[in-house]
Amino acid sequence: MDRPGPIRWVQYVYGRRLPERYREWVLYDATSRTWLLRFALRICFEALPWLAIAFVLLVTLTPIPVPAVLGALMLSLFLGLFFTMTSADELAEVRLGKHGFPRGTGKAARSARGGSGSWP
Repeated sequence: MDRPGPIRWVQYVYGRRLPERYREWVLYDATSRTWLLRFALRICFEALPWLAIAFVLLVTLTPIPVPAVLGALMLSLFLGLFFTMTSADELAEVRLGKHGFPRGTGKAARSARGGSGSWP
């Protein structure tokens, strides 16, 4: 199974379709036992640039203390992660569909491997 390099992985994280040779890896990514953890880590990685920009802007342009800014940004990351995780099944199916898999492939593969097929 070919795994994408760092540059292709970042493109994958931000929604780009990977070349055909990574199709098996995409299926693994969305259906492995750790698929939900992988999903959460991708969401955190996606949020990092926006959180960094918000941190710089809030610290330089407002009198808000740094600990309060960090707390607010951590809360926003937590809430974003929470609301995104509630749609993890559907978003994984969309990602699989983008790579040519029929709808329901992810849930069926997770169920076949002994998982619940969906979350939560």
